[in-house]
Amino acid sequence: MKSRGEQEMYDLILGVARADSRVRAVVLNGSRANPDAPRDCFQDYDIGFIVTDVHSFITHPGWIDRFGERMILQTPEDWHSHPHDFASDEPFCYLMQFVDGTRIDLNLYRLDRLEPEAEPTMVLLDKDGILPQFPEPDGGFYHIKPPTREEYRDCCNEYWWMSTTVAKELWRDALPFAKTLLEENVRGELMKLLDWYVGSQHGFQVSTGKGSKYLRRYLTANEWSAFEATYPDLNERRMWAALLAMGDLFREKALVVASSFGYDYPALDDERVMAFLKHVQQLPRDAKSIY
Repeated sequence: MKSRGEQEMYDLILGVARADSRVRAVVLNGSRANPDAPRDCFQDYDIGFIVTDVHSFITHPGWIDRFGERMILQTPEDWHSHPHDFASDEPFCYLMQFVDGTRIDLNLYRLDRLEPEAEPTMVLLDKDGILPQFPEPDGGFYHIKPPTREEYRDCCNEYWWMSTTVAKELWRDALPFAKTLLEENVRGELMKLLDWYVGSQHGFQVSTGKGSKYLRRYLTANEWSAFEATYPDLNERRMWAALLAMGDLFREKALVVASSFGYDYPALDDERVMAFLKHVQQLPRDAKSIY
């Protein structure tokens, strides 16, 4: 099956919009509106339809079939934890993955509910000249932002604090929980720090992308190898090795960031926590006391 091309998709999206009098304007966000974003075959079409009323679209959703045969559909505004009020005119989103590999993330807004867009936005259609003037799309919106002193301090504090919690869960043999804490909490601070490191080396004129997915482009081969060593499986020994490797990498790059901004690195926290981690790693499971 051949995927539909970019022009074919734009023709389809705008054709649907032009044929429906309820749709008054169409905007494009996301990577396709970002001139600095790499182009690839998996890029979504992040589309906003500005409509006269949202209610009529979502109460009779068959109209989205015009976009093609779907593989799977998601409506994040109508979820079990926050069901949508279908009598309202609140914004609504259809996330549509099609069988040919293309994807449209289609947001429905009433003009008076359209939030001012901070991210790059392109106007694809404006039937009535009703849209505000959006700034020229600029990839600078996505550039890494320098940390404030407080952001840097809290990142370091949270990193070393959560490292002790991971160690305790590893000792308890609570490997799934330890892995969750390692990947969500500890790595979350490490990724934040690595972004600041990359930004500091490039004048904060670059972006590592959503979820730091382009981080590898900005690290040396040795730095990438050190980063790879922080990813373990659910093996206890390898999780301990990854936790300690994370600490070494965090320290190395945090010191560079601190030097770049004249911030203080919490060396004493680092020293004490690392000593604690290594102690817990060797602590017998039947120990009645930590020390």
